[in-house]
Amino acid sequence: MDLAQAKHAFITGGASGLGLGIADALAARGVPVTIADIDAEALARVTGSRGNIFRGVVLDTRDREGWQKAKAEAEAVFGPVDILVNNAGIAPNGKPFADMAADSFDRILAINLVGIYNGVLAFAAEMRERGRGHIVNTSSQAGLMTTVPGVGAYSVAKFGVTALSEQLRTEMEPHGVGVTALFPGFVQTNLGQNTVKIGGDIRQYSDVVMTSDVTPAHVGAMVVEAIERNDPYIVTHKGVWRGIEKRFNALKAACDFRDGA
Repeated sequence: MDLAQAKHAFITGGASGLGLGIADALAARGVPVTIADIDAEALARVTGSRGNIFRGVVLDTRDREGWQKAKAEAEAVFGPVDILVNNAGIAPNGKPFADMAADSFDRILAINLVGIYNGVLAFAAEMRERGRGHIVNTSSQAGLMTTVPGVGAYSVAKFGVTALSEQLRTEMEPHGVGVTALFPGFVQTNLGQNTVKIGGDIRQYSDVVMTSDVTPAHVGAMVVEAIERNDPYIVTHKGVWRGIEKRFNALKAACDFRDGA
């Protein structure tokens, strides 16, 4: 997509973390940005420190009526959305499936997967009709491979985002609309605090030291480049293939066995 022609970007989870990094990167390219977030105070802080190219709207991505209201409010100011970034999410709850409360499982899927579908539902058909646009869906490295115990529900949601994005790209590509799946690794954000704010449980990483040189600003730059190239995937960190390869090798072995290789 030629960003010089982009008129309006709508970004969920946009008041902090990766969402804000992406918003800043797009705004730096001259794209007016609506940042949607459940945290009204954070929205006010962000929009108050930036120019008129930024505006904020309060949105719980689980609320389909709220999506329609936020869409109408945003497009009344900046016009039709041609870049949608479905980024809002919450952290893993740290529980194995056998011990996980049903409401915790439901919350993780409702926000991390169904919330992304709700964004697609709100905007994709009109992008298809106009024959232009780009959608970025935030998955995770946990949407490419299973990882440590305690992130199971999160991984289920993120694998779902991966599948949704791949299928959506197949559906939208003939109509001139690009779709990219974003697979971030660990980036220092306030994801944990935001999860607690909405009543969620978070995984405790007390026994794991996680550091990263990748910042939200770095991810924002990656997303801008991927939109311009219409890349299907963005992997933010090095070394990811080692984990993916193990899974794919096991799948290949199963296929080879059935094929008699």
